[in-house]
Amino acid sequence: MGHREDLLEGAKKCLVEKGFVRTTARDVVKASGANLASIGYHYGSKDALLAEAFVALMQELGAGFQEGVTGEGGSLERFRAVWEGFLAQREQAGPVWAASLEIALSRDRLPDLYAMIAASQGEGRRGLIAMLTGTPEEEISERDERTLGSFYQALLNGLMIQWLFDPKSAASAEEFTEGMRMAATAALARPAE
Repeated sequence: MGHREDLLEGAKKCLVEKGFVRTTARDVVKASGANLASIGYHYGSKDALLAEAFVALMQELGAGFQEGVTGEGGSLERFRAVWEGFLAQREQAGPVWAASLEIALSRDRLPDLYAMIAASQGEGRRGLIAMLTGTPEEEISERDERTLGSFYQALLNGLMIQWLFDPKSAASAEEFTEGMRMAATAALARPAE
């Protein structure tokens, strides 16, 4: 690997171990074996490097969520399988989830980093739609991304927060799926006027 890749791997390690706010450029250098000047050369800033590392971690987790996913796209079986994959990785994903909350809560102190992560939200929403419905990402419209993708993202963030605060009382994939079925049944029983 070159310095760029070493820095990215070092930044990922630091995010998992320390989060965004506590990670310094020197921490990344120590974890990567690269030199301090290479951060600016390859990424422009520590925050840009950490943002790219965060996106890479999220993509890696997303790929793991899809392993063993069964069921037809859009089905409750598929819905449950995705959440089972999500929850099976909760120990590994916990530090990444905590880092995402750290960004959200630090937006005034880290405006550049917040803006970079906010810009990647659409990609995450498209990935969730593809995972849950089986629709290829290139076929997902901007409207779908903003509606269905935002809905799935809210579910993901909500379940993530439940697990971070109190894993013992957080919903299982089975309970989460049953809640979704109940909500959908109730919504379809009362059509919009």
